[in-house]
Amino acid sequence: MNSILIVDDNVHLIAVLGKMLAPIAQVRFATAGLPALAQMRAEPPQLVLLDAEMPGMSGYAVCQAMRADPELDKIPVIFVTAHNDAQAEVRALDAGAVDFITKPVNEPVLLARVQTQLRLKALTDELRRSAAIDGLTRVANRGAFDERLQLEHARAARTGGELSLLLLDVDHFKRFNDHYGHPGGDACLREIASALAGQARRPADLASRIGGEEFALLLPDTDMAGALGAAERLIAAIASLALPHAASPTAARVTVSIGIASCVPPQQQAAGAERQLVERADQALYRAKAEGRNRACAALFS
Repeated sequence: MNSILIVDDNVHLIAVLGKMLAPIAQVRFATAGLPALAQMRAEPPQLVLLDAEMPGMSGYAVCQAMRADPELDKIPVIFVTAHNDAQAEVRALDAGAVDFITKPVNEPVLLARVQTQLRLKALTDELRRSAAIDGLTRVANRGAFDERLQLEHARAARTGGELSLLLLDVDHFKRFNDHYGHPGGDACLREIASALAGQARRPADLASRIGGEEFALLLPDTDMAGALGAAERLIAAIASLALPHAASPTAARVTVSIGIASCVPPQQQAAGAERQLVERADQALYRAKAEGRNRACAALFS
């Protein structure tokens, strides 16, 4: 069921709006800006109904904060306010709102506009999901990986959580393609991707294909020990596939090399700081290849 967050310092109006919206959505509420933002980050709603004028942090400031936050930027906002002049409406739209409803609220108008935005959100989310999928392997693509890495790195910086990354290469894949042909190579990549996706066990974990035979597994709230365990399970899962690789100098079956890095990002960091995690995992991957492939290596420094 759709979730709607009502943000207003008037608890009576919250009750009225909640009763109107209950048949079409699960309704939550907050009476101030900062608690509202915390709720959104903990459990993002499909839509926010936001009062313009509130003590402390105005609705305009809340909306601007949402648009500046990669975790909240895609949540649509409808302002619900007693202001009914064009200037107030323009200010709301400039802050990042998608619509504007005046008080006192007309129930049919409210329901029509809310349902319109919920439908648009569902369509937009589906298009975004489709655009984020690698066409061959059906795991996330490079663009989705880059976006999620930035988001999870920022989240870990805010919460003090640990973020881990596995980078994976299929060993001697060019030789595999040369020996079995590109259809065989495509089938191999699909099998590897399926094994990788099997290690993305939690909703926030992300399995992705980031290059030709290169894959990544992003593991939020996971330390190095947990990431090493995931790498060991992944190597075992790929071994169990027993995919023949007659052209490999490493083994008679398909194997992979994995580089692992973990970090606890500092709260204050420069833009693009998340790329350091990728660089460290890539260095560990290089070591895994140099040491004979078919293994996982951890970054030397956290």
